[in-house]
Amino acid sequence: MVKYQTTIADDPLDRTFAALSDPTRRALLARLSDQHDLSISALAEPFAMSLPAVMKHLDVLSDAGLVTRSKTGRTVACRLAPGPMEEAMQWLTHYQRFWTEQLDRLAAFVEEEACPNSPNPAPNPASPSSAGSKRRPRASSPPGPTRRK
Repeated sequence: MVKYQTTIADDPLDRTFAALSDPTRRALLARLSDQHDLSISALAEPFAMSLPAVMKHLDVLSDAGLVTRSKTGRTVACRLAPGPMEEAMQWLTHYQRFWTEQLDRLAAFVEEEACPNSPNPAPNPASPSSAGSKRRPRASSPPGPTRRK
């Protein structure tokens, strides 16, 4: 079943991410990236769903600007339109840089905390206790006499 909210804002980035959120739609785009100008029936062939269900997915992709359709006679061919994905990649790249910088700062902080100021730290002193270890007492008494037949 196609799950797509019709109340998605007019923001093209929102429509792009909403369209890309479904695995079937991503698979359709992958097929179109491998083969250009596929008919809807050829595009729907490997999917275990009805042709109208595939067409609904294509409607969502088309509304997001990720797919264009052209009709020749009775055949409708679909083609990938990568423009909206490029805009989504720019948005993702911005946040990738942000998180990379944050994680680099965290790594530098952890490394600074892990390395003390002196180059050769003193070894840990031995246990302050001077008593040696004692053997633990047995948990039970020795076995009793056994019966002989």
